[in-house]
Amino acid sequence: MVQISTYLSFNGNCREAMTFYQECFGGKLHFQTIGEAPFSDKMPKKMKDLILHATLTNKNFVLMGSDMLNEKGLVVGNNVAICLTFNTNKEIRNCYDKLSVSGIFVPPKKNEIDGILFGELTDKYGNHWILHSNKK
Repeated sequence: MVQISTYLSFNGNCREAMTFYQECFGGKLHFQTIGEAPFSDKMPKKMKDLILHATLTNKNFVLMGSDMLNEKGLVVGNNVAICLTFNTNKEIRNCYDKLSVSGIFVPPKKNEIDGILFGELTDKYGNHWILHSNKK
């Protein structure tokens, strides 16, 4: 494993929140809007300015966030995820297989946005995990 990060979910105010966190912690902040994504032509116009992915990086941590929510919407308890980044697909699949035992999951798949392997799951204790590889 290369890195462990925190991933926050927002309900349309990701830009505001991540900018606030940058003011609190410093660091470099990057946003990708839904309108900048390859699939943006399939999304409603009102969603184009929402944040698909935000990353705040400083010397101590990486904090990520998004306005994209699953079908359950934003519920206290699912607004924070632990994000694990791996060097290889073998590493991500091995960790995913272990974490998903008795949990709720969908098998990892290639992400439409950047082609990397990506998976999400809720473990048997109710914690949400995001796993991805940093190599195509």
